[in-house]
This record gives sequence, C-alpha cells and structure tokens, in this order.
Amino acid sequence: MTRIILFIYLTALSLTVAAQSDTSGYEAQRSKINALLAERSVKFGQYQQSLNERSGIFGFQTKNDIRNSNEILRQIALNDNNIFKELKVLLDYKDFQVQQVQSAASANSERIKSYMAAIKKLQDQNQILRKQLEETEKEKEGSGSYVLLFLLALLITGAGYFAYYKISMSKKLH
Repeated sequence: MTRIILFIYLTALSLTVAAQSDTSGYEAQRSKINALLAERSVKFGQYQQSLNERSGIFGFQTKNDIRNSNEILRQIALNDNNIFKELKVLLDYKDFQVQQVQSAASANSERIKSYMAAIKKLQDQNQILRKQLEETEKEKEGSGSYVLLFLLALLITGAGYFAYYKISMSKKLH
C-alpha cells in the first residue's frame, strides 16, 4: 500500500516538474520575443530619424542618407524574420502544451473508463454472490424445515408407539 502511495506521489511530482519546465521554457521564449519587439521598435525609431536626416545641399538627402535608411530598414526586416522564427517556436510550445493536455485528458478518460468497468464487474460479481448467498440460505431454511418435519414425525411415531404400548399393556393387565 505504501508503495502505491509513493508511486502516485512521485508520478505527480514528476508531472509538476515537467509542467514547470514547460512553463519556464514558454516564458523564456516570450521574453525573447518581447526583447526582439523592443529592438524592432528602437530600429524603427532610428529609421524614422534617418528619413528626416538631410545632409545634402539645399536640404536634400544624399546617397549616404538613403543607404543608411536602407540599412536600418534591412536590419528591421532581418529582425522581423527572427521574430517570426521565435513566434513559430512559441507556437510550437503552445501546440506541445495543448497536445500534452489532450493526451493527459485521454489517458485520464481511459483510466476512468477502466475504473468504471472494474466497478461494474465488481458490482456484477457482488450481485451474483448475493444471489448465491440467498439460494444457500433458502436451502438451509429448506433443509432446516425438513429436519424439523423429520423430528416431528419421529416424535409423533414415538408418541404413537408409546400410546400403543400403554394400550396393549393395559389390555394385557385387564
């Protein structure tokens, strides 16, 4: 009995640790995505600022200004690609968690079904044993009444024999 309780306790503990590690991995992934989003916001601010830079004659943008803006825009696109990759990993975490919940639910459902089947089987066995007990008790009652009837018949026969003996003795004496 203690082994079963210990097994259940260790199983629950391992499931809790696994759930915490999944949650911590999910949270780490979320913080990584949030950092990439913050970096994107900073880069986008730099891009807006570079669009407003005009170092050319008469306040026009030079080739270097446009190249600088394009480089920042390229870094934003690369950062966006990283964000998409990390979001895919995050969605995979979510899918894995959903899959775990579904598998746990189906396992629990199967376990409950097997418990219900075992309970039904035990109830049926209990009902069969009760019927057998009732039949055995009826047989005992029947055999008890037969014994009582036999004893009564024996008593009546004995009383009849005793009465016959008394009557025959009294006729012999008279």
